[in-house]
Amino acid sequence: MKAINFISPFIFVGKTSPMGKGVYSSKKIDAGAVIEIAPVIVMSKKDRGFIDQTLLHDYIFEWGEAKLQCCMALGYVPLYNHSFKANCEYEMHFNRQTITIKTVRDIKAGEELFINYNGDWNNPKPIWFATTN
Repeated sequence: MKAINFISPFIFVGKTSPMGKGVYSSKKIDAGAVIEIAPVIVMSKKDRGFIDQTLLHDYIFEWGEAKLQCCMALGYVPLYNHSFKANCEYEMHFNRQTITIKTVRDIKAGEELFINYNGDWNNPKPIWFATTN
């Protein structure tokens, strides 16, 4: 049976400006390493309408092949900040209801870990709150 939750013991949440919180590594991590597998809570299109009216809107992911649902990831996943030069990527596993975070390059100890909110780690498409970084 595959694990549906895993957080590497060397990643942690710390303060960052201006976002408030971010995920960091306390040691060097090689490219291609899985650093987190997080279970998700899947919600309906109707639920998403309610969530979109709250602060949680900024922490949910579109979910499903048609992206009609949304999900709240558990673990540290909601706290990874966005970068167009992300050093991590995320993979959604709809059947297992998990999100996996994996490094796309070597990470230095003390470095903040970023994902690209567009889904692909190197996707330059503007997102709803920023156009650079």
